[in-house]
Amino acid sequence: MHPAGKVIEARLQHLETHLEQENPILLSTVQSFRQLDAVAFRLGLLEGDNSFATQIPWWPLISILGTFSAGKSTFINHYIGTSLQRSGNQAVDDKFTVICYSKEATAHALPGVALDSDPRFPFYQMSDEIEKVAKGEGERIDAYLQLKTCPSEKLRGKIIIDSPGFDADAQRTSTLRITDHIIDLSDLVLVFFDARHPEPGAMQDTLSHLIERTIHRNDTGKFLYILNQIDTTARENNPEDVIAAWQRALGERGLTAGRFYAIYNPDAAVPIEDEALRQRYETKRDIDLKEIHSRMEEVEIERAYRIVGALEKTARDIEERSIPLISSALGRWKKRVLLGDALLMGGLLLALLIFSVNAGYWQGFKFAPPWLESGVNTPLPWVLAALLVIVLIVIHFAVRLAAARSLLKGLRKQVSSAGIKGNPVGAFLRSTKPWRSIFRKNPAGWGRKSKRELREVLQATDTYIQTLNDRFTNPSGSETLLAAEPASPAEAPQVAEENV
Repeated sequence: MHPAGKVIEARLQHLETHLEQENPILLSTVQSFRQLDAVAFRLGLLEGDNSFATQIPWWPLISILGTFSAGKSTFINHYIGTSLQRSGNQAVDDKFTVICYSKEATAHALPGVALDSDPRFPFYQMSDEIEKVAKGEGERIDAYLQLKTCPSEKLRGKIIIDSPGFDADAQRTSTLRITDHIIDLSDLVLVFFDARHPEPGAMQDTLSHLIERTIHRNDTGKFLYILNQIDTTARENNPEDVIAAWQRALGERGLTAGRFYAIYNPDAAVPIEDEALRQRYETKRDIDLKEIHSRMEEVEIERAYRIVGALEKTARDIEERSIPLISSALGRWKKRVLLGDALLMGGLLLALLIFSVNAGYWQGFKFAPPWLESGVNTPLPWVLAALLVIVLIVIHFAVRLAAARSLLKGLRKQVSSAGIKGNPVGAFLRSTKPWRSIFRKNPAGWGRKSKRELREVLQATDTYIQTLNDRFTNPSGSETLLAAEPASPAEAPQVAEENV
């Protein structure tokens, strides 16, 4: 096995060991990812030690964003039942903190490299991404990330990411890159604002960046907007006015989706002397907190569906987006090669013809140069013919290379705008290797075997979804499950047929 393949296999085996303990229902999907990777390597969509399985976080992910002093850390401490995160009115932590469950009784804080080198976490190889936007900063991964472990049962089966206080004017480009990255990967995003600052217009830059990352997405339902520390408005008795001011500020920036909540921490609340007013605030707080906590508890279910959905989408993208894109590029490449060959080879042959005419090598329509008078047994004609063939071959392969390179910029732009996973550009270049004929329509590696394996992966995803449905839903009320979890993707189609 190639060294890169050994690295991938070791990571996938590690992932399987984790899933066997934490989420067995997803265990079979790892084998489907292996099968998908095999197709992608054959096509050239994956190279080195990459895998589609390492491009998604396998733990349910909740990210918590917000302004400085918005009460993010206090909210986390209350949720997990322990003072893990430092809190205060000023910025107390400038790192992204990944918080996960540990069986050990003592909490631990680990450096950022623990996240950067583990494909199960959402910050795998984040140092490379930081390096792209800030030269030299990738080596300082510990300055951006840290991992904290805690024995709280609330954390079992999920990851919480506490972001540094959001200040769009002061944030470095690399920190913004990390923020956007976790928004993309999260199953649930809690965006906190501070009710003690009732003038949201003063935070225009902060609001604008947070809103810009949400309003054009197709998963806006995962965003919860939380006005925290609403108890501070009790003295003015105007919580509705404060909430309305924030909702107007968000609406003015185009936010029309997402749930809006108003809460405060019961352990750090401002005393409210008026009994009726206190009950009014507590009722609102308890209703909203219950709904927020309920959404946080459901992320494990949502993540299971998202992983299967990511598997299905990746498989379909290969067949329905990557292959057509590569095939289209190959069609354009073929036309450019033929045109280049015609122009250069035709031009060369025309130049040789004109030269031979001017040199008097033609007698009417008969080619009769002086060096042919000694007969065809002399090696000179064969040497000249061989040289001509070699020149034509060199021209052809030079045209092939130039034609391929001329398409790369546009192809990269298409891939970037389409958001396609893998490396279609690499697959295109593999299909233009010198030993491949320009008249082959299919990309390299795209044959019966690859098509069959993709179909098997797609059939397996249907069974995985059915298994999840049987695990989390039961419309008929029957105590007998309608489907059994397949032992392997190869058995998935058979199980699906038996359950029809």
